[in-house]
Amino acid sequence: MAEQTDIRTTEEAAPPEPARPAKPDSAVIRDALGVGIAVGLSGFAFGVTSAGAGLSLLQTCALSLLVFTGASQFALVGALAAGGNPLTAAAGAFFLGVRNAFYGLRLSAVLGYRATARPFAAHWVIDETTAVTLAQPDRRSARLGFTVTGLSLYALWNLTTLIGALGAEALGDTEAWGLDAASPAVFLALLAPMLRSTVERVAAGLAVVLVMTTLPLLPTGVPVLLSALAAPAVLVVQGRRERAQGTGNDTTPTADGDAHDRPATEEKRA
Repeated sequence: MAEQTDIRTTEEAAPPEPARPAKPDSAVIRDALGVGIAVGLSGFAFGVTSAGAGLSLLQTCALSLLVFTGASQFALVGALAAGGNPLTAAAGAFFLGVRNAFYGLRLSAVLGYRATARPFAAHWVIDETTAVTLAQPDRRSARLGFTVTGLSLYALWNLTTLIGALGAEALGDTEAWGLDAASPAVFLALLAPMLRSTVERVAAGLAVVLVMTTLPLLPTGVPVLLSALAAPAVLVVQGRRERAQGTGNDTTPTADGDAHDRPATEEKRA
C-alpha cells in the first residue's frame, strides 16, 4: 500500500493598501478655490503681455476662452513680442500644450465621465486641475475638486485677462508685479507633497535638470516634453537594480538545501 503526501508551499497574500480617509466636501472646495483664485489672478499678466505684444482685445480674450492653458498662451505672446514668426510661435505653444493630452489619459480613469461629457471636461484639463484632482482620495472628491478648480480658474482667468488687456498701459511691466510667476509657483506647491517616494523625487529632479539643460538649446515647449523621459529612465534603472539584487540573493543550493527548498513530493511506502 502506497501513500503519497504532497507538501505545497503557500504564500501569504500581501495585505491590501489601507484606503485613504474620506475628505470633507468643504475641504475639497476650499483647496480647489484656493488654487483657482491664486492662479486665476495671473490672467492679469497674460492680458498685459498679450496687449503689449500687439494682439487686439478680441484676440487676447479669444486665446483665454478657447485655448485656456496659461503656459502655452504666455509662450505664444512672448514669442510674438520678441518678433518671432507667428507659425513658429504657434508651434512652440502647441508643443508646450501637448502635456495636457497625457493629463487627460490619467484623469479619464480617475473621473470616469461619460463619453458625452468628456469633450467639455477636456477643456479644463490643465496643470492645476490635474494636481487638485489626483490629490483626492476617491472619485466623488476628485470630480468635485476638478469641477470647482476648473470653473473658478476658468472664470477668473478670463475676467482678469480682460481687465489686464484693458488696463495694459496702467499696469505696465508684468515682471515688476511678478504675476507671471504665480501659476508655476502654485503648481510646484501642489506637486511637492505628492512626491512621497525616493523614485518620484529622483524622477522630478531629473526632469528639472533636463529642462534647465535643454531650455537654451531647444525651441519653446520641447524641453517640457523631453523632461517626460525622466520617469521611464528612472524606472528602467530601478528595475535593473532590483533584478541585480534578486540575482545576488540567489544561492546555489546544496543537496540538503535542495531537498528543503523545492516543493517536495515524498512517497512513503508501507
